[in-house]
Amino acid sequence: MKLENKTAIITGGAMGNGLGIVKIFLKHGANVVIFDYSNKLEETLENLRKEGHNVEGYLVDIRDRKRIKECVQKVVEKYKQIDILVNNAGVAKLTPFEETTDEIRDFHFDINIKGTWNMSQEVLPHMPKDGSIVNLSSVTGPMVADTGEVAYATTKSAVLGFTKGLAAEVVNRGIRVNAILPGYIMTPMVEGIAKDSDEKNPDAVVKGIAKGIPMGRLGTIEELGELAAFLASNEASYITGQSFVIDGGSTLPETMSVGV
Repeated sequence: MKLENKTAIITGGAMGNGLGIVKIFLKHGANVVIFDYSNKLEETLENLRKEGHNVEGYLVDIRDRKRIKECVQKVVEKYKQIDILVNNAGVAKLTPFEETTDEIRDFHFDINIKGTWNMSQEVLPHMPKDGSIVNLSSVTGPMVADTGEVAYATTKSAVLGFTKGLAAEVVNRGIRVNAILPGYIMTPMVEGIAKDSDEKNPDAVVKGIAKGIPMGRLGTIEELGELAAFLASNEASYITGQSFVIDGGSTLPETMSVGV
């Protein structure tokens, strides 16, 4: 198994993309520790344990440096080192730019940018020579954007810059840093967007999204998890500072409509 005997911290692992990453990392033999602030954390841990997985989790707000430090230390005390960090935790609240308050802006900046920064800075001292950091950016920001996404797009672009800068800084320590840029993956975030668009028929919104994707469907959290597992593994030992799009081809067409 490609991640056997490796210890991984996955932020935002209680649901959505993070849960997909957790499941795939467990499949590949990793010791998985979830850092999440969601009230779904205990439920997720319970469900995974019922499936026979040995998984741990800590209630962590990645804006809280002190709490991060405490929980990272607990992981190190048990496993001696942290081989992999997946900075998955993120938020998206869509609002028109001129209606975006400082609070909404800072909500995105504090979690999507500062949280990724905080986690990386606290974990790096405990990471071995072949360690790996995988950051979740997005196609939104670096490649595309829709109205209402200025705060989110800004932060996800920043994550990509952070990835490249940090990769250059730690490469001489044998640590790799890469980013994943997901398109539409079927997550609670996407379900929420669909419900906000049409509360009476969110399934129709999802089907509409799928029609705009060349592959004709949304991705699964497990598919994203497999990409993260590859980047975290020694199989990707010559890859650092790079970004990998997983979007079913949705950023591929030159025209607005795939069918044109």
